[in-house]
Amino acid sequence: MEPIAWEAILAAGVFFALGATSPGPSLIVVLRNTLIGGRRQGVACAVGHGVGFGIYAGSAVFGLILLLENAPNVFLILQIIGVALLVWYGIMMWTTDLNTLQEIDLESNGKDRQGFAEGFAIAFFNPKIALFLVAVLAQVLKPGMGIETKLAIGLLGMTIDMGWYIIVAVVLTGTPALEKLRERGDVVYKLTAVALWLFAGSVTLSLV
Repeated sequence: MEPIAWEAILAAGVFFALGATSPGPSLIVVLRNTLIGGRRQGVACAVGHGVGFGIYAGSAVFGLILLLENAPNVFLILQIIGVALLVWYGIMMWTTDLNTLQEIDLESNGKDRQGFAEGFAIAFFNPKIALFLVAVLAQVLKPGMGIETKLAIGLLGMTIDMGWYIIVAVVLTGTPALEKLRERGDVVYKLTAVALWLFAGSVTLSLV
């Protein structure tokens, strides 16, 4: 039995947390569901989003490990592409105009839609989440990782994502803390961008 790769789990967890707490369309969808249907619908939306994210995370972990162990040259190319994606995501984070995000309609456009389904859809049908996961996980996964490590990374991604949006729906909604988070969203984005660039740089050094 392979030992649990705690370093990979920790690294993945840091970027899961940075991705989850960065203000964006997913946050606004959770807020909208909470506003139109109360905290119960907001929590359902958060759970749906976490499940959608978890499916992506689990698929990325097991798929990339399989590729790493059976086609290392292809995986190396994927790592290089991943580094480029990390740099690109950093640029997108640094230059994002939060005002355009806040212009998303917060009014109900279908009150009969269940929060869970809407939360799942915004995560599962968002290709940027898949690309982000591939870019990050391609750098932290190693050959020979045991099933425990793979499951831990996939479940950690789902737990962090779901947990954050549940906190938003239950605790932060209607409080000054959420408004401060949205007001300071540019700082969160820029910190995330710097973290992505530093990570991309360290990976580039390890590849040369």
